[in-house]
Amino acid sequence: MTLAQLIIDRIRQDGPISIANYMADCLLHPVHGYYTTHDPFGAQGDFVTAPEISQMFGEMVGLCLAQTWMDQGRPAPIALAELGPGRGTLMADILRATRSVPGFHAAARIALVEASPGLRAVQKETLGPFGPVWLDRAEALPDLPLFAVANEFFDALPVRQFVRAGPGWRERRIGVQDDALVFGLGTPAAQADLADRLADTKDGDLVEIRPAAEAIATCLARRIADHGGAALIIDYGDWRSQGDTLQAVRAHESCDVLDAPGQADLTAHVDFEAIAIAAGKAGCAHSRLAPQGVFLERLGITARAQALAAADNLTGTALDLLVSAHRRLTHPDEMGNLFKILGLYPHDCATPPGLDP
Repeated sequence: MTLAQLIIDRIRQDGPISIANYMADCLLHPVHGYYTTHDPFGAQGDFVTAPEISQMFGEMVGLCLAQTWMDQGRPAPIALAELGPGRGTLMADILRATRSVPGFHAAARIALVEASPGLRAVQKETLGPFGPVWLDRAEALPDLPLFAVANEFFDALPVRQFVRAGPGWRERRIGVQDDALVFGLGTPAAQADLADRLADTKDGDLVEIRPAAEAIATCLARRIADHGGAALIIDYGDWRSQGDTLQAVRAHESCDVLDAPGQADLTAHVDFEAIAIAAGKAGCAHSRLAPQGVFLERLGITARAQALAAADNLTGTALDLLVSAHRRLTHPDEMGNLFKILGLYPHDCATPPGLDP
């Protein structure tokens, strides 16, 4: 039986489901879920992330974390963590870029927050020599100074969608019509989580919330506030959520969200304001939201690209590929403005390099 039929049967028995429940089934169902059955990364997958585009991305992130570690007095041991590590490419680049930083690798205990058994196997091939530990949830991270990165992790966490209806909200839900999945709206009701959004919305406006993101941000922030460290949250989105951003991607092409559940990647834009508020309540400071291109340029990605070209004496196609990768990561018309970075750090410490306080 397909995942679509399983979802349809459940809706017929129990009634319409939230978009959050639908996303969780599509991505993480133990038999039919997208991350259970697919390797989504790279040219042969459904999308390409920044670490797969160029090693320079991970190198800049690694240098940011290492400098932050030095600025905080070189604590040891530390948890060097990644949430949603993909193939392990980003962490491998971080470790290569920081291998000459005295004491950093000796202090680091590598922790990977990953729910997919298939991706864990791929990560083990890439990162096995570094002795990482795998965790199912961010809450299992050790009580150590935490230096963490989450690249395109929060966008895959399930969202709930609500449409403004007077002083209340109607939740957008998924039901069944003529043996097909369809969108619908629940009855109007007050929503405590959206009380502050009555001031900046009008009837018919759609707002997304992501309770799991706030819970994870709280978990990271508490460790950083209590023990030190920093977290870099890198994703596409903006400061405040408004509008329907739910999307499905299959074989590098957009497709209908309700088509072929479990066969496409489902994501929605990240509401960085909600993450920052949650972190603040947990006692953590946060940076201003920075465009990815600005962040990488501040850290020296252009000089790194020039050094790679010179060291390898690149010409022709090889040089063109390097220039193209640099442009894709930094240019405002590519990933440079679409992706943003939010840094979390202790109140009494310096802002991580590349980010404004």
